[in-house]
Amino acid sequence: MLLWMAMMPALGKPAGEACRRRRIIARAVPLKAATMNALIARLACSFAVVAGLAALPAAQAQGTNAGKPMHIVVTFTPGGAPDILARLIGDKLSVDWNQPVLIDNKPGAGGNTGADAVAKAAPDGLTIVVGTVGTHAINGALYAKMPYDMVKDFAPVTLLATTPNLLVVNNDVPAKTLAEFIALGKREGKMTFASSGSGTSIHVSGELFKTMTGIDMTHVPYKGRASAIPDLLGGRVTMMFDNMPSSLPLVKEGKLRALGVTSLKRSPAAPEIATIAEQGLPGFDAVSWFALFAPAGTPKPFIDRLQGEVKKILASPDVARKLAEAGLDVVGSTPEELAAYQRAEIAKWAKVVKDSGAKVE
Repeated sequence: MLLWMAMMPALGKPAGEACRRRRIIARAVPLKAATMNALIARLACSFAVVAGLAALPAAQAQGTNAGKPMHIVVTFTPGGAPDILARLIGDKLSVDWNQPVLIDNKPGAGGNTGADAVAKAAPDGLTIVVGTVGTHAINGALYAKMPYDMVKDFAPVTLLATTPNLLVVNNDVPAKTLAEFIALGKREGKMTFASSGSGTSIHVSGELFKTMTGIDMTHVPYKGRASAIPDLLGGRVTMMFDNMPSSLPLVKEGKLRALGVTSLKRSPAAPEIATIAEQGLPGFDAVSWFALFAPAGTPKPFIDRLQGEVKKILASPDVARKLAEAGLDVVGSTPEELAAYQRAEIAKWAKVVKDSGAKVE
């Protein structure tokens, strides 16, 4: 009886009224028939309770957006680390929440184009973005004018993963080690370094390298790594600090040469590649990170539910294995932890950008 009373509101008026009508009819007939009808009425009500219980989880998971597609915006072209993360998460989320999940690649302006679209989207849980160290930490210091506020216009969800960048060069570059490469740069002068766009960690890693080595290097920004890599393979640019998930396969295939990783520690995905810091540039540290953000004002219950679901997805064996093989270190932080991490990163990269003198109008 207690279960029945507790479930009446959840079942709604139609199921409750139907059960009451059946009981009234049962009282109006002779005893034997009434007994049979009462049993039937009780069975019908029990089935209604079970149906109501079964319907609750789906309704809770989907909230008010049942059947509507969720959009995960990726601020760069397909193939890079943000895109890999978005697609792995989107595939699992669509099944777990029984909701279509679409991946929208919106590259441009160092990721600002896609991030701005989400900043201005309705805070209804239908649009989120895979933010990067560029879109949510670096660009505020690098760009003379930003279309959005990196902190105020977003609700942090979770820090998904971090990864070092790889310093990779064309195989025709006559340098087998980082020391040889630095010596070559100082001897021959001008070099070029590609990036997936101004303001990305790939770009600022190059600026940091330029500052610490004193090499004359020219930045060549592309609209995503998919455009930059062919020119690097063809020798039209000298080098690139690419995200490990996209460049490591090319290194393993022998198409590019890796001279160092940008983190302070070697990556478990490629422990044979030495860090730049241990090769004569102590303190060199430029790690890329990727995080989920929703538009500011998105309800906290939805943020918390999404964070919990994504953390579970990141911990699933098949996803964890794919990310580890790609060189991504899974995090799965709380929204509060991401907010604190972002504030620290904004301060860190503001100094790097200022020291390098880099600026994008």
